[in-house]
Amino acid sequence: MLSRVADGLYWMSRNIERAESNARILESRLINALELPDSDGIAVGDWEAIVEITSSIEEYHQTYDNFLPETVAHYVSFDQTNVNSIVNCIEYARNNARSIREIIPLELWEALNEFYLAMNKDYKAYWSMKKIHSFLQSVKTLSFTIQGIIEGVMPREDAYQFMKIGKWLERGEKTARILNVVCEKTREEEEATQTNQYYYWLSALQFVNGYDAYLKKYPPTMEPKYVLPFLISYHQFPRSIEYCVDHVREAVKGLEDGKVSHYSEELFDAIDHVSNEFMKIKFQRMTSEEMEPFLDRFQNDCNRIGYVFSKTYYLFE
Repeated sequence: MLSRVADGLYWMSRNIERAESNARILESRLINALELPDSDGIAVGDWEAIVEITSSIEEYHQTYDNFLPETVAHYVSFDQTNVNSIVNCIEYARNNARSIREIIPLELWEALNEFYLAMNKDYKAYWSMKKIHSFLQSVKTLSFTIQGIIEGVMPREDAYQFMKIGKWLERGEKTARILNVVCEKTREEEEATQTNQYYYWLSALQFVNGYDAYLKKYPPTMEPKYVLPFLISYHQFPRSIEYCVDHVREAVKGLEDGKVSHYSEELFDAIDHVSNEFMKIKFQRMTSEEMEPFLDRFQNDCNRIGYVFSKTYYLFE
């Protein structure tokens, strides 16, 4: 397969997953805003957390000096200067798909292109929160549609595996980023108030659409000793970090027919390094403060896997 094609498949998949994840996170915050007054200190910190999870807090501060709900919602959804805004992710994915139209299913291209064209018809500067919420739901529906097309139509060949690697690597990294921010915010609030802050753990579950699944496995309490193992190493939850890493490895094995070649050895080593980290902490009861260094390392390891993967298959940086 040409490196140009592999690169397009990989980044199309990552950008679709990123758009869906950011839409889900912002939508969860909009729903929570109905229950928690925005004058509350936690509520203000939560809008800041949304920016930290979905984009870059440093880039945000280059333009804005506060975290008003409307400002954050528009920044995450529509801001062209935010490379991780939802509209930019959709545009990147559509451009990737256009360059590989002969490889992907026709239905996939049509769904993505039609959404992109419709998205660009509206002037979004003065959209209400209600209209933004509807937009976020449509982004999630688009992602579900595309995932259904991929799983229902595509042969399990190289093109499929490249897309799976992009999806699972992006998803695992996002879960780690959510937990990293949540651990930090929880520690800051607990130090300031000297009380347990379970609200952020509830938010973490909602951000990954894992609240209902969590309640089926653990007691209805938002304690880090339960939430952290669930989102990190519960191998049956499809947004846990371990589940995502396992599926990246499975897709790489699919590309390599189950063999480790001289050129793929470094990639397998990078993936196995992360898996070994899980084995060390899987049964430990770590506090959120103790977990922060691990999550920092995991995000760095995800970046390394992406770099090694690109180098192994001659993808464009």
